[in-house]
Amino acid sequence: MMALPAVGQIPGLAPEKNWDLGGYVKYMATATIPDESSNSLDHLIHHRLNYEYRFDDELRFNLGMHNRLLFGDSAELAGYGDLIGYDPGYMDLSKNWLDKTGVVGNSQFDRLYIDWRRNDWQLRGGRFRINWGMATLWNPNDLFNSYSIYDFDYEERPGSDAFFVSKKLGYASSIDLVYSPNNDSELTSYAGRYLFNYQGWDAQLLVGKSGLDQVIGTGFAGDIKGAGLRGELSWFAPTQDEWQGAKVASAVVGSLELDYSFGGQRNWMGRTAMLYISNPQSPTNAIAFLNLPLTARTLSFTEFTWYGDVSFDISPLSRITFSTTYYQDGSYFIGASNSYSLADDWQLMTVLQRFDGTGNSLFGKAASTLLFAQLKWSY
Repeated sequence: MMALPAVGQIPGLAPEKNWDLGGYVKYMATATIPDESSNSLDHLIHHRLNYEYRFDDELRFNLGMHNRLLFGDSAELAGYGDLIGYDPGYMDLSKNWLDKTGVVGNSQFDRLYIDWRRNDWQLRGGRFRINWGMATLWNPNDLFNSYSIYDFDYEERPGSDAFFVSKKLGYASSIDLVYSPNNDSELTSYAGRYLFNYQGWDAQLLVGKSGLDQVIGTGFAGDIKGAGLRGELSWFAPTQDEWQGAKVASAVVGSLELDYSFGGQRNWMGRTAMLYISNPQSPTNAIAFLNLPLTARTLSFTEFTWYGDVSFDISPLSRITFSTTYYQDGSYFIGASNSYSLADDWQLMTVLQRFDGTGNSLFGKAASTLLFAQLKWSY
């Protein structure tokens, strides 16, 4: 009798490995031109590592970290290393392993969690991204992971230190609960979300506490004659009248977004969005607004903010996007970006950003032009 081969020796039936490892390495040069008399040049070498280990079909462990080496004119500034090494989470998972004048090296874990799933239940604990946004630009419903729309270099987006429980209720329907502790107990966040689908439209209702604010919110996403329509609305009511010497008040934050793909040989696509904040908070300066962590209620510094972009393919390997943002105080942003696929795992991106405005506007007081060139290898 002929012996049968082991399962692992049969082509196509070899057992799948229980781990995955990947990431990328990027180099980016940034030239900043604040005015005609001065400019700066910065360099960033960015290594990303993503690791997953599957104990079985239900339990897995995920780790994500980025290692950055920054050098150039910005690294000459006092306190630059503290800014790069800052970790706002409950766990401090950021470490500057090099910090001297002109160069900063940092490693940070932005994903570190255990995930368990069985039938319709999911439990997760650690540091991970909690994406409750329905829109693609401004997200008043994204209570845990707000980010700047101008930060194109961090596609993974930040994570939160939290515990997450989810129960599926049916097609595109679930109940989610999140608890995110803070070292200052007054800033601890927790919230619940009911996500459902009605006649092809996704919708959600949420309630909870985000930092100092009690929050009630809702959002939707759907399609009207081929155009994508999305919106979010949140009401923030502070639990205190002031915080760190500054008065705080309730605010309504809402966003509405529309996009349409025109197709054709160039695959034209357009998008427009509006953001409303009933009680906006004024940042100290433009640098603070563009670099400090945002929250769902501080996505802008004016009552109304408008955005628009258009993108199209130059070739099957290259795509260009033009975008603009206008703030009610007279500040504006103009941007252009191009991504080019050099090979299967290589990509070149070039970006131009201009921040400007009227004389008394936030951006107008510190107008600047930023030029970026980024080379990325994925593995």
